[in-house]
Amino acid sequence: MTIARATLAATALLALAAPASAHPHMFVDTELEAIFDGGGRLAAVRITWIYDELTTLLSVTDGGYDKDGDGTLSEAEMQPLQGFDMEWGADFLGDFQVNRGEERLALVPGPQDWTSDWKDGHLISTHVRRLAVPVDPATGPLVLKPYDPGYYTAYAIIGTPVITGRSDCTAQVFEPDLSAAQKALAAALDEYTPDQSLEEMGYLMIGESYAEEVRLTCMK
Repeated sequence: MTIARATLAATALLALAAPASAHPHMFVDTELEAIFDGGGRLAAVRITWIYDELTTLLSVTDGGYDKDGDGTLSEAEMQPLQGFDMEWGADFLGDFQVNRGEERLALVPGPQDWTSDWKDGHLISTHVRRLAVPVDPATGPLVLKPYDPGYYTAYAIIGTPVITGRSDCTAQVFEPDLSAAQKALAAALDEYTPDQSLEEMGYLMIGESYAEEVRLTCMK
């Protein structure tokens, strides 16, 4: 048995009373590794998701995975959770994109080479997203951007992004322009009327405005 990505989101939502459309309800610390191939092209990105303690607690408790109730997950208790967030529906594209300048690059659909773990009260997973066509960074600036378009989940890039396969590249994390993001939120809210229900409102598609990003720079 696994926990589908949508189930994780629903579990977090049940614990909160505020409208899902106004701000994020699930918080995921994110680590990134840029993987270059033998030709020096960006070929893949390894992504680590570290789920917030509340989402982890609710998911583990509701699923009955902590069999002995000791507040930790043993290796045996973790077995049913392998791949817990790797069953992506057709409408979930992985909350991640790679850009070359203004061009969004195509990724191979779905996660590959995934792992699942539990550590210090957090569910953790890793997976690899491969580019459909590896790209030479000399052809344009490359940007790695983890974000949920509907801003239900907030992804925070932690640590220093890792670069594998090249020694002449650097990776720098950039924060979003919060002033511009707040204006985007206000503009999105202006589209709705007070008599609309949460179901009618849906999600405000402002996630990219709040997204952190990694910019890759290579010497040659």
